[in-house]
Amino acid sequence: MPYLLKIEPVSGIGAELRLRCLLDRQQYHDPLGEAEREGISSSAWPIFGMLWPSGRVLAHAMLSYPLDGKRILELGCGLALASLVLHRRGGDVTASDCHPLAGEFLRKNLLLNQLPAMKYQSGNWARSNPLLGRFDVIIGSDVLYDRGQPQVLAQFIEQHAQPDAQVLIVDPDRGNRAAFNREMAARGYSHSETRVAALPGEGGKYKGRLLKYLKTSAH
Repeated sequence: MPYLLKIEPVSGIGAELRLRCLLDRQQYHDPLGEAEREGISSSAWPIFGMLWPSGRVLAHAMLSYPLDGKRILELGCGLALASLVLHRRGGDVTASDCHPLAGEFLRKNLLLNQLPAMKYQSGNWARSNPLLGRFDVIIGSDVLYDRGQPQVLAQFIEQHAQPDAQVLIVDPDRGNRAAFNREMAARGYSHSETRVAALPGEGGKYKGRLLKYLKTSAH
């Protein structure tokens, strides 16, 4: 194995899950340049394989999210913790990420937690993703991490959201929220936000917000 791993238990999301994660942010392995072709630098390469606080907050929110036959997409899923929670509840969820190893890590984590196979599609926000289709709900965590992200992400969402779609994003106050709000408003979405001050499970401080965007077919 060219990179080091650990198994991390995750609480606060209903029954505990165990996640196969990268050991730390020093891991890197891209011998064929697959990640580089997706625009992933060597420093950003391990980010997909870490368990992040915002991912835990989103997963906790999915514990009680009404499924009602909705088709759900998690974008930039990384370890796909929120998708695993929805999948365990019987939700129709598709996880997506542009990292070449995200799908493999998801398959291993499904096996590790004795869960059946679930849907995964590669999804690069900056490119066309014709296989993805459209969704009733789009979710993500910590996806507004640089200045160019709001526009690119809003365009991706517009391409893959049904006319009556809801979008839920957990953002750790990175500073690009206002720009994303403007981009979504320009596309006909109203929005609301809820402050989050603690992590689920064993607790611990968290500073961020759950952002909710709603678009109706009237727009």
